[in-house]
Amino acid sequence: MSSDRLMRIHSAEFQAMSKRVLRVTELTSRLNVLPFEDEAGKADLFEQILGKPLPPRVTIYPPFYTDHGLNLDLAERVFINQNCTFLDYAGIRIAERVMIGPKVTFITSGHPVDPEERRLYLTGAPIDVAENVWIGAGATILPGVSIGRDAVIAAGAVVADDVPPASLVTGGKATVHRKW
Repeated sequence: MSSDRLMRIHSAEFQAMSKRVLRVTELTSRLNVLPFEDEAGKADLFEQILGKPLPPRVTIYPPFYTDHGLNLDLAERVFINQNCTFLDYAGIRIAERVMIGPKVTFITSGHPVDPEERRLYLTGAPIDVAENVWIGAGATILPGVSIGRDAVIAAGAVVADDVPPASLVTGGKATVHRKW
């Protein structure tokens, strides 16, 4: 998994990533229209998207979205419900027995807050989810977050800070911190 990153937009690295994003978008669009019972077709497309076969006993209900795929590390016995998004540019690790509700979003990339730098750089930091975590419907996990073992993320929560093991995280109310 990658560490915190800063990538200059329009660099060779950015262009390579952009090509991968286009390829994975094409693959996920094909995945998301397959008949649900087409296990072989889904397995083949997931292998192309992730760069390796799905681990044993991983369940993913389409529609499924990712922008890169190669930086998404899924352990055994992970459950991912419908309509989840994994923006995995900087790396996402999901440990064993994690359950992810519908419409959960993992975001490892963004842009600097400074208006002058916003169009020049892409930022990124990995997300790490430990064993036996439960993430409720519509939660959003932001760059650089680690979620400890046995934690529960409530539906609709926006997680911007690390979560200690065996804790409950709730809340999604936006707060203005400063004005430009």
